Amino acid sequence: MAFNRCGVLSPADVHGAVTLARVCGDGRPEVLLAAALAVRAPQHGHVCVELDDVVGTIAAGEETDWDVAALPWPDPAAWRAVLEDSPLVRVRPEGTPSRDQLQPELDRPLVLVDDRLYLDRYWRYERRVAAILRARAGRVDEGVDLARVREVLDRLLLPDEERPDRQRLAVATAARRALTVIAGGPGTGKTHTVARLLALLHELAGIGGAFAPGDGWPQVAVAAPTGKAADRLTASLRQAVADPGLQVSDEVRVRLGELQGSTLHRLLGWTPRSATRFRHDRHHKLPHEVVVVDETSMVDLPLMAKLLEAMRPDARLVLVGDPNQLASVEAGAVLGDIVGPSGTALCMSEDNRAALEATTGEPLGAEVVTRADDGGIDDAVLVLGTGRRFGANSGIARLATAIHAGDADAVVTVLRSGPADLEWVEAPGDARDVAELAVVRNRVVAAGRAVVGAARDGDAGAALAAMDTLRVLCAHRRGLVGVTGWVRLVERWLTGAVDGFDPTGRFYVGRPVLVTRNEPRLHLFNGDVGVVVRAGDGVAVAFHGVDGLRTFAPGRLEDIESVHAMTIHKSQGSQFEHVVIVLPDKTSQVLTRELLYTAVTRAEDGVTLVGTEAAVRCAVARRVSRASGLRSTLWPTA
Repeated sequence: MAFNRCGVLSPADVHGAVTLARVCGDGRPEVLLAAALAVRAPQHGHVCVELDDVVGTIAAGEETDWDVAALPWPDPAAWRAVLEDSPLVRVRPEGTPSRDQLQPELDRPLVLVDDRLYLDRYWRYERRVAAILRARAGRVDEGVDLARVREVLDRLLLPDEERPDRQRLAVATAARRALTVIAGGPGTGKTHTVARLLALLHELAGIGGAFAPGDGWPQVAVAAPTGKAADRLTASLRQAVADPGLQVSDEVRVRLGELQGSTLHRLLGWTPRSATRFRHDRHHKLPHEVVVVDETSMVDLPLMAKLLEAMRPDARLVLVGDPNQLASVEAGAVLGDIVGPSGTALCMSEDNRAALEATTGEPLGAEVVTRADDGGIDDAVLVLGTGRRFGANSGIARLATAIHAGDADAVVTVLRSGPADLEWVEAPGDARDVAELAVVRNRVVAAGRAVVGAARDGDAGAALAAMDTLRVLCAHRRGLVGVTGWVRLVERWLTGAVDGFDPTGRFYVGRPVLVTRNEPRLHLFNGDVGVVVRAGDGVAVAFHGVDGLRTFAPGRLEDIESVHAMTIHKSQGSQFEHVVIVLPDKTSQVLTRELLYTAVTRAEDGVTLVGTEAAVRCAVARRVSRASGLRSTLWPTA
């Protein structure tokens, strides 16, 4: 069919649809197309198929050279009527419980809710996540002594210039609630807030509710979706705990300093024998009384469902992340759906407002919107608003703000204004002209020369530090405009500029490497970055670890690739002093606002952007579109 020929549907999608049709006895073309799209959806980040906007969700953020809108799509109303009549499809009204105990014999492979068509498994994931989050958002520990919480808050958090003090509100929320969502952009103090939050819960051990008197210290788990993010979380927390401004007892400081980040899979008890089942589930709960998840924007819907089911009902869950970054590679945009319409506003119920004012000792002014309690989750959501990583007037801060706002004119104006921390090379991403890319070449060669020099000296720490000074970020993996093309280009530049540099061989000295598959036995994970250094008469591959440098014999590493450049997706959870962002042509469907925002906010000190004005404007204008019903369920009146 046309959808298969143009690449919208893969052979596996079609095979899955045909198999379902054969089992259920309905081979009508409209049903086959819908079933194939439902099978396809989770592989492309969608939870479901939105029949009314199927063209928009397929076209945005995906690589295809075809005009998707020109394909022979069925009329949505007629399509829905056919599906409602199909034995493959169970029609469910919005809000139906995910486990229908009354008529399980009516369950079908596909579920239709309004204009959304799901595989049954993903509909159940979505219902489960929505139900548990809403229940948690409404669960308040009434046994907490608010006066004591306020006394501890006064010791833990210095007054913030932002009013109301959102970090203080976030910590106060976590003291009382089973769910706290701490959202915010780079440098807004998310890790600082989490450190204070954990310190508060330790100082208040025995407050009742989650921590029964006499149980001693709370059991705490801190986790992230990837090993790299978990290690970064551990290091950040230890740095925050070491801050002399954190006024806690020595015993609490020691306890917090011992916290070790884990991947979510490791926390839940993943084993190689089963890719989908975990040791901890609804029947065998996690023992922890507090679970903190960082980089939640990278968590997909099935993993979130499994985490929520595995947690004790009386445990506190703290979700942390930036909802404006790229969503998970797998199905769903969970954090974005949870934060929903909150944006930068503070909205809460009358009861929650009164409790927070009593806890923090700070009256909440007109900036806070008060609503009648409608069962939403806004009492649990705190969006931190003031970024401190960059100066308020830095080019990076102004650029990130303009991208987030979707203001293409402002983005171009900031880039053209020439702030010291921004460079714009108005050339296509596949440009190879040395004069055109001179500024990029000079930066890349300087960083590469430092890496190779330290690696030849056997100084792994200096080589890794030099790698963090600059990273080339690409939207695509392949082609001249992608990682593969830019790795070859960088290696060519270094060959001509660094004496004796020879990028042949798998483990040449100074080669920066990226791990591409999890190696749990080595405590190395997909996305970890290392460097090949001289070690005696041979070489070793060095990586940063939470407790210092770790080195491995080359023969122990199987799945690695050069990381002279990396994809923007792979860069999530990382920071570099300077980033070179390579944009594809404006026709690329992966070019989105979230992609550009994520790339820019990886930089600490400077950004060099390689791309045309048309590509920049296209990126700012196009949003990632993930088909999902989670947001509308969590925010019914938004």
